[in-house]
Amino acid sequence: MSSWLFNTLVALGSFAVWVILVSLVIRGWRNRGRRQAASVGDMPTVPADLGEPLRGPHTGLYLGSTMAPSWQDRVAVGDIGDRANATITGYASGILIERSGASSIWIADDAIAAVRTERGIAGKAMTKDGVLVIRWTLPTGTQIDSGLRADDKSSYPEWTSAYSEVTEKAFRDLERADEHTTGTGETDEKDEK
Repeated sequence: MSSWLFNTLVALGSFAVWVILVSLVIRGWRNRGRRQAASVGDMPTVPADLGEPLRGPHTGLYLGSTMAPSWQDRVAVGDIGDRANATITGYASGILIERSGASSIWIADDAIAAVRTERGIAGKAMTKDGVLVIRWTLPTGTQIDSGLRADDKSSYPEWTSAYSEVTEKAFRDLERADEHTTGTGETDEKDEK
């Protein structure tokens, strides 16, 4: 067999393997979207009148949204899991994340469960406190985390302090839930009464 024929067969074989791997990735992403569709549902629409901004606008990179509490279980429904340049602005009624080339995300104030900084989200790891993460509840009742890496990280305290009471309550509720569970995962006897 000549070397050019061998090289051609190796190139074609490599290309075929690459096509198979890419198709498996796409298939997995679509299956994830189908599994999550019922729990994610329709995204909230942006209100017509937002009023005056209280915080921001701050620019950055929207890193995606994940199913809470996992920082790697990226939401695959619609385009909410897609990375995009974004602007985040806080209003009295909620938070607006406007994304370039993707739909805007409206997070109503009463849906916000916590605003904190994290090391990473959606498979993207950063430096300590490099990502502003908003945990919020969808209309279906499912909680997700949406993350933004701001161009100016000095804006993070403005966001975390504005929602500190909500965040502290969320952590107290988690601690309270942990106290009611023993190491075996069974509830305490006093809780069952």
